[in-house]
Amino acid sequence: MDLFENDDMKSINLLPRDGEVYYYGNILDAATAAMYLDKCIRELSWEHDRAFIYGKEIVTKRKMAWYADEPVAYRYSGYTKVALVWPDFLGELKQAVESSCGESFNSCLCNVYSAGDEGMGWHSDAEKELVENGSIGALTLGGERRFSFKHKQSGESVSLTLEHGSLLIMKGTTQKNWLHSLPKTKKDVEPRVSLTFRQMSF
Repeated sequence: MDLFENDDMKSINLLPRDGEVYYYGNILDAATAAMYLDKCIRELSWEHDRAFIYGKEIVTKRKMAWYADEPVAYRYSGYTKVALVWPDFLGELKQAVESSCGESFNSCLCNVYSAGDEGMGWHSDAEKELVENGSIGALTLGGERRFSFKHKQSGESVSLTLEHGSLLIMKGTTQKNWLHSLPKTKKDVEPRVSLTFRQMSF
């Protein structure tokens, strides 16, 4: 039985210029997405993220985990993290994402947001270990959340709602020219897992 829905690939670039973002909508049916959400929450090696901001250590409410084809080191915000080996079910999700968008990925940064008061501020994924102008595939499992983009120079903004089981692709010069964020919300939202599949240059 095929667990994955074969929705048509979306081809509309959501950004007006200087980058490429495509929203594929749901690539998993609701029951399959719920099953994988439960496995992610229970089985991934979650830990609170840490970062140095203006010389001060910040420990985030949200938790993260990182997996890759090789146990490589990944450094950002003053911390070095070492990737873990893919669990089988995360490899299944990687294959589903790759077959949906036609890209290949070798790592995944996972974040879990337990409630609406956990989010991510404006940033771009521009670490030197990432393939320049490579693709990032963000798979959402769980509560729907708003996701926003802001142009670094003009301040132009674009926002959309990421649905349970949906895939968003960022590629090209998006990280050079745009910031993105997951705004906090006071709405009563379900826990959300974000799986961001990446192309690392190791």
